[in-house]
Amino acid sequence: MEIAAIIVAAGRGTRAGGDVPKQWRALAGRRVADWTLAAFAGHPRVGRIVVVLHPDDMGQADTFTDVIVATGGATRHASVAAGLEALAGDPPDGVLIHDIARPLATPDLIDRVIDALDHAGGAAPALAVTDALWTGADDRVTGTRDRDGLYRAQTPQGFRYAAYLDAHRAHPGDAADDVAVARSAGLDVTIVAGDERNLKITGPDDFARAEELMGGRVDIRTGTGFDVHAFTTGDAVTLCGVTVPHERALKGHSDADVGMHALTDAIYGALAEGDIGQHFPPSDDEWKGAASEIFLRHAVDLATSKGYRVSNCDVTLICEMPKIGPHAGAMRAELARIMGLEADRVSVKATTSERLGFTGRGEGIAAQAVATLVRP
Repeated sequence: MEIAAIIVAAGRGTRAGGDVPKQWRALAGRRVADWTLAAFAGHPRVGRIVVVLHPDDMGQADTFTDVIVATGGATRHASVAAGLEALAGDPPDGVLIHDIARPLATPDLIDRVIDALDHAGGAAPALAVTDALWTGADDRVTGTRDRDGLYRAQTPQGFRYAAYLDAHRAHPGDAADDVAVARSAGLDVTIVAGDERNLKITGPDDFARAEELMGGRVDIRTGTGFDVHAFTTGDAVTLCGVTVPHERALKGHSDADVGMHALTDAIYGALAEGDIGQHFPPSDDEWKGAASEIFLRHAVDLATSKGYRVSNCDVTLICEMPKIGPHAGAMRAELARIMGLEADRVSVKATTSERLGFTGRGEGIAAQAVATLVRP
């Protein structure tokens, strides 16, 4: 069954506070929207993804890859309609509709909804209400309600696409959720087990709660890199993307940026994706004299494609000369720019080998690096 996902992101989220809508606010180092999209982009059973944006947020589409962008409407119902119509020209078998403000949807939860579509027109995750229910007025309890048969609805809510598109087109709007639209057309909707961690960010306190929940399921990987380049004739060296005047240059097939090479290999190592030589063979003249920024960007993009982000990195340059300290700030800033990180997540420092070995004899520069990647 071909499955598409519609991520509804056109709301303003005013109850969450902040200067921007909640989907664009930071959560554990990324935007809420980035975590939500990664959950579906990284799922092997989800094909196309439609993101429905508010007209004022269309510029955010530049930060997404491999998604269809649709313009939302004044209501959630109108925004879902825009997402459905964006798929109508090449309809999938099934569609998942998910709130952008639920960044913690797990692969298992998504699987449960998709599996249920094999035998039902619709499926949605939910949690049985277990707390006592009261009615109240003026801060006083006025009565109780029976909780038997009551559920807390979650997303993604899934449907057979063709039938649900017809239901949505026939519905007048203002439905409580997508299940209500389906039921109004007589479609059966199966309840599947929800997930307590599938939090919808609504108020200001939910950001801290979401980060706490993410701490228990973040996939953390660490890689190390090491590189060496000998000196040759020249008048400058390139280290971590910064040109440093020196009485000699570094010898290499590319620009011989020993620090950036070590960091690139650290990222490849964390991904178990080999090293620079495998991705950019030194036997290939295409990379002769190439800027090492190309290699580092490739490693970061590869991590992103697998659902990871670089959390932080640390590069140590080992040499007697040139002096690194005066340039370390610029090196950190350049690495941060290339990787799209805040500067305080990038460390560049230097040490000597106490005049021992080839670096101590001034024959070249060595570098070692550590990079940490995270994935929800």
